[in-house]
Amino acid sequence: MKFIHTGDIHWGMTPDADKPWGSERAQAIKDTFKKIIAQAGKMQADCLFISGDLFHRQPLVRDLKEVNYLFTTIPNVKVILIAGNHDRIRENSALLSFSWSPNVTFFMDPDLNSVYFEDINTEIYGFSYHTREIKKPLLEDMQVSVNNHIQILMAHGGDTAHLPINFNSLELSPFSYIALGHIHKPQVISEDKIAYCGSPEPLDLTETGVHGYFTGEIHPETHKLTHLEFVPAATLQYLPLAVKVSRETTNMELADRIMAEIRKRGEENIYRFRLKGMRDPDIEFDLSSLEAQFRIAEIIDDTEPDYDFSALFAEHSSDMIGFFIQALQKEDMSPVEKKALYYGVNALLHTTDERS
Repeated sequence: MKFIHTGDIHWGMTPDADKPWGSERAQAIKDTFKKIIAQAGKMQADCLFISGDLFHRQPLVRDLKEVNYLFTTIPNVKVILIAGNHDRIRENSALLSFSWSPNVTFFMDPDLNSVYFEDINTEIYGFSYHTREIKKPLLEDMQVSVNNHIQILMAHGGDTAHLPINFNSLELSPFSYIALGHIHKPQVISEDKIAYCGSPEPLDLTETGVHGYFTGEIHPETHKLTHLEFVPAATLQYLPLAVKVSRETTNMELADRIMAEIRKRGEENIYRFRLKGMRDPDIEFDLSSLEAQFRIAEIIDDTEPDYDFSALFAEHSSDMIGFFIQALQKEDMSPVEKKALYYGVNALLHTTDERS
């Protein structure tokens, strides 16, 4: 039995909505999901598991129609869905009255149910969110019949507020594969049984690393997972990079170094730069031209002015700057004490400059 495991699509979300590339990210979510659908058809998968949060919020009828159209393009693939905390089932949800393509099964109940597909001897279990949170470990009390079926579990959660999961217990369960959603980082919990698919597209700056989906295969006789492979699919990555500066680093040099890093790693990616080190006190880094040219979501300046405190004290021994240095400077200063000294001296020097 061949399958694709995905979830946490968040159709309808606009990542980085305040950035120039926001609308492009919203479209990438849809385009990447469309690629996954096409791949399910191309590889002649028996099942496509979507483990919750297909939609970012309560879907409108037009969203359901768009997604359902994609499902109609793979009529020979069994599409099985559950709702997660973001697209949970509500009393007025359009999901309740929507007519899906014949190849789609949506576990809409809040209680665990199963569906059996005789042609592939596979029984799939799942349930949907009807509340924002599920704090009870519902998977602990599962009643799973013992039979000769390949048994699959679909679930969405794994933290204290969203379906707490005891992975040791799940590993001992009779399921051939457990297709999990909710955690956006793809990860294999148990090599022969349990995995989080992650979100096919990264959805914010914290979601670094490669994103995609899993393909897998279960032996029809042993009912064991014989193959599980992560397939990268995202159009880009969020890349956090630290850049070291020194007293000799100029603004133009720093801009050239950052530009080279972006071109080396890919201009399509989205970057967060953190500047570290000691800079020339006369230099203030202005990288706004780069932010206009490339996809730079954030530049965090953690640099500190490299003051010669001995020379400053000698020059200002009888004024406020000298008194401040004498009061704060000592051996083995903590990082917080150093910052207080740097920022205090910097403020006093700027005050002096403004008065002169």
